[in-house]
This record gives sequence, C-alpha cells and structure tokens, in this order.
Amino acid sequence: MKIAFMSDIHGVPSALSAALSAADFLGFDRLVLLGDLLYHGPRNGVPDFYDPAKVAEMLNARKDAIVAVRGNCDAEVDQMMFAFPMMCDYALLDAGSEIFFLTHGHLWNESRLPPAGCGTVLAHGHTHVPELKRLGCGMTVFNPGSVSLPKGGSTRSFGYFDGESLHHVSI
Repeated sequence: MKIAFMSDIHGVPSALSAALSAADFLGFDRLVLLGDLLYHGPRNGVPDFYDPAKVAEMLNARKDAIVAVRGNCDAEVDQMMFAFPMMCDYALLDAGSEIFFLTHGHLWNESRLPPAGCGTVLAHGHTHVPELKRLGCGMTVFNPGSVSLPKGGSTRSFGYFDGESLHHVSI
C-alpha cells in the first residue's frame, strides 16, 4: 500500500494543490490527513491565499481515499465542510508491512507515546517540522511536516510511504 501523509494544511489551497500534484505523481492508495485542515489557529498569522472552503472542496473530491484525524485547530464546524470523517483523535491504519497510529500530535507524540505496539509507526503532524526517527522501544516516529506553514527552517512538505519505507517530499 502506498500512502501520502499530509498535515497542517491550514486552509491554503495553493499549497495543498502543490502537495496533491506531487503525491499524484508518486501514486498512492490512501491519503492520510493528520489534522489542522482548514483553520490557521490563533498563533499563526492568516496565511496567504487562505480559502478553507476551496481546501474542503479539493479534499472532498478525494474522499474515498482519505483517512483523517482531528488536529488542535479543527472543530466540529469544520466537519460540516467535509464528506469524510475527520473528528477522531486517532486512527489505526494497517498497511500490510506496517501498522500506523495516526494522530495530530498535540495529544499523542514522542513525549506521550500512544497505547500502541513497539513496531508501530506513530504518524503525527502538529510541530510543522518533518521528522523520521526510531525510538528505543522499536516505535518509529514520523512527522510529514506542514503542507502550508513550515517551521524550524524546514520547507513545505508531506510524507510518503512507498510500501516499504517512509520519505519526506518537499513541495
């Protein structure tokens, strides 16, 4: 199974379009959305080209491929915009060779590990910084970075699982 991981879109359709184009080129079976889809949050300025309704429209067109979880900036009113569920704090995704614990990162993260097995991949966003590392317990931590508001000197990015290994893709 090939999976594209996107997080922290924050209502910016131009950035989402670039990420989706790159993911389409790579090919994917599932599009995992790790939260903070529409709203930019009170700590971030309003992003350029902010259009949450357009982001919802773009994602709804791909609803059959999407697995999504709620971010700290997502609210119940956002769910009204989507044709797929996105209000769970976490989800599990069995990709055959890997089991992914999907969450935004504000509740479950490296400092507060989820109740998942040692071989699980903890996939989360929230920090807006790409990360891939293996913990001593055998759990892998994977953060695809932010599609629209990168932080920590990183670039706009998303994540990709090719069926065997995890990668970051700059957009």
